Amino acid sequence: MGLKIFDLTGKVAMVTGSTRGLGEVAAKALAKAGADVAICGRKQEDLDRVSADIRALGRNSAGFSLEVTSNESINQGVAKILDYFGRVDILVNNAGTNYREPILQYEEEGWDRIIDTNLKGYFFVAKAVVPQMISRGYGKVINISSIAARSVIPTKVTHCAAYSAAKGGVNQLTKVMAVEWAKDGVRVNAIGPTYFETEMVKKVITDKERVKAISDHTPMGRMGKLEELEGTIIFLAAPASDFITAQVIYVDGGWTAY
Repeated sequence: MGLKIFDLTGKVAMVTGSTRGLGEVAAKALAKAGADVAICGRKQEDLDRVSADIRALGRNSAGFSLEVTSNESINQGVAKILDYFGRVDILVNNAGTNYREPILQYEEEGWDRIIDTNLKGYFFVAKAVVPQMISRGYGKVINISSIAARSVIPTKVTHCAAYSAAKGGVNQLTKVMAVEWAKDGVRVNAIGPTYFETEMVKKVITDKERVKAISDHTPMGRMGKLEELEGTIIFLAAPASDFITAQVIYVDGGWTAY
């Protein structure tokens, strides 16, 4: 078999929230492994930029407007992707946001926005994409979770009540999806990253005390580098992981060992 078990040539991937951060890394990693990639986001200029980068890698790519908090937008976006590519073999549920306040200061609007984006959105995107995987008897769903799903983030780093609740829900949703679709040939797993230098954690990583707190809590003594997510993304999307489902892999420098 050799390295062919990591080869995604001929596969079509769809990555939500893939115009920046972890989603952009995931999209480009899948392209490097041979997949064609549907880029999903909200700003056309960002969709165009990332799609162009992937085409420069020699893969087919196009950008699609998709707002994961809207069922109408999800269904329309998925329909356009299927019309363009013909199918989706790999779905990466990544679109996410955060709202950082202590619990007693948390606003309802912030709670709803986090839950709708980070949990409800995953459910309905998968619901729109997976039927055509089941019809072909094969598919991979990768949900992006977080260390916050398993460990309480120290308050000196950040406050993330709704985010932690949403990501905990992602872990359990991953297991339920995996069990329900296992005999249909659809594998569902999750990745739980630690802090990486993305746009979403910019406010955290510009604070030296917070960076020190993150490093002190991490056995490897630092935050993650974006390229360090590529191998896990490719592994879970590739034939190499065909007998793995309902799992959460933490890419965290040892954070969740505590």
